[in-house]
Amino acid sequence: MISASVGFQCPDCVRGGAGTGQPPGASRPRTVAGGTVVADPRLVTKILVVINLAVFIAVHVDDALLDRLVLVAAWPPASLPPDQGVAAGEWYRLVTSMFTHNAVWHIGFNMLGLWWLGGPLEAHLGRVRYLALYFLSGLVGSATAYAFAAPGVATLGASGAIFGLLGATAVLMRELDYDLRPVIGLLALNLLFTFTWRDISWQAHIGGLVGGFVIGYAMIHAPRERRALIQYGACALVLAIVLGVVLVRTAQLT
Repeated sequence: MISASVGFQCPDCVRGGAGTGQPPGASRPRTVAGGTVVADPRLVTKILVVINLAVFIAVHVDDALLDRLVLVAAWPPASLPPDQGVAAGEWYRLVTSMFTHNAVWHIGFNMLGLWWLGGPLEAHLGRVRYLALYFLSGLVGSATAYAFAAPGVATLGASGAIFGLLGATAVLMRELDYDLRPVIGLLALNLLFTFTWRDISWQAHIGGLVGGFVIGYAMIHAPRERRALIQYGACALVLAIVLGVVLVRTAQLT
């Protein structure tokens, strides 16, 4: 037996609860989507903000870097088959464009949206599920822009992923029985800007919104006994659809 403040404990019990602060065998607290409750529920959101800011600074230090990171199907547009762009095999642009901004107001609005929406979602979903939601929403937005925008139009920004967070926020607030009017008003305002402001990729916004809503619904409404299967199965299905869209569009352009 091992001496403890409450008397004596057996060695196996001490090993089972060592460093957890919980009784042996006790399950760790879980979020509404099954994620682990952590001390800093905004850690991933902070990291994403830092990455976006770092890329923003980098593209202003190196002017040529911006052209290498934005989402463009064919660059220059007049050359088919293209020598640069996603259609030429530069699929990385589907991801790098999600972190690329070229104006202060652009990154400012997106980072405010990421902080306001991302923090509560990360706390309710857990880090892994939240990160999957963010990246897949952004990828759906990128794939939608790639599929429907003109080949030479450059798309950039975290807006697709932010719209995905907005869609998932609506699902979460409905599940928690919160007043949906604020999120509906925010969505309506953002859609108004999307379709009335010049040089905004409505394709990325709508694609990200739909992707975020679908993934958020799967994350939050998955039954507990099959939670992981449904959540990650939905993510895999969305990723497969993105891959299919990119392959079809690439075949059209080449």
